[in-house]
Amino acid sequence: MSPKTSESGTSKGRSGAVTPARVIVLLLAVLALIFIFENTRETKIRLLIPEVTMPLWTALLATGLIGALCGAYFMKRRS
Repeated sequence: MSPKTSESGTSKGRSGAVTPARVIVLLLAVLALIFIFENTRETKIRLLIPEVTMPLWTALLATGLIGALCGAYFMKRRS
């Protein structure tokens, strides 16, 4: 029997385990969503030259998604 098949019961094969870091990231994501959806008033946003009026939550959500995508891209390139 190879060493990989005999270690199936150990923690090495548990990539889906709940870790403190994952709990913290999930908690921060929930807090960010609460913050975003509590800020619902209209606001003016300048995108280089044009000025647009939109709900603040859409601007915050778009910025968060762009940041998450950039972070995921750079973490993927790192490994």
